[in-house]
Amino acid sequence: MVIKQLTVGNMAVCCYIVSCPQTRLAAVVDPGGSEELILAEVAKAGLDVRLIIATHGHPDHVCGNRRIKEATGAEIVMHRADAAFFWQPDTQHYFSMLGLEPSPPPDRLVEDGDIIELGNERLQVIHTPGHTPGGICLLCGHDLLTGDTLFVGGIGRTDFPGGSHQELMNSIKNRLMVLPDDTVVWPGHGYGGSRSTLGEELKTNPYL
Repeated sequence: MVIKQLTVGNMAVCCYIVSCPQTRLAAVVDPGGSEELILAEVAKAGLDVRLIIATHGHPDHVCGNRRIKEATGAEIVMHRADAAFFWQPDTQHYFSMLGLEPSPPPDRLVEDGDIIELGNERLQVIHTPGHTPGGICLLCGHDLLTGDTLFVGGIGRTDFPGGSHQELMNSIKNRLMVLPDDTVVWPGHGYGGSRSTLGEELKTNPYL
């Protein structure tokens, strides 16, 4: 798996272009703005974007979904719980205050343990509720895209609607920290750094 990390949008989201080096098939994970930059990187690498994957439904991570979908024809993928939560009128009203475009409805719903195939690569969906009800992390070999579940030196916020600190800590400790220590953490924001490992986080992250 080839992973290209970009910082996008006015909330400095870590967007990822992940691709299969043999087939050139790609997915864009969390296109939170700066769509022209993302599309330029895709074109430069000669990739065929088939999927747009949301680690969760917060507008800062999905506000580029429509533009990327229109440009590539890719399917939008989201966990079933977030698809239900973020299309509730009260939820939409609350997050509209951020002034960011919501995602179009997802084309494909996933659940824990599902495998997303991308050419010869396989991304395993790990459901990690807490930041949002349907937050997910994506595991491919020793690479783990953690969205806003786990940051370098931090964890996701739980004070938004749908958040739960207890659920988040349970997700991190029982779903992520059981993976090998050398698993590379690719976070949803680069607040404490652009990447780390689970072993480093276990030793140095004050929340763990």
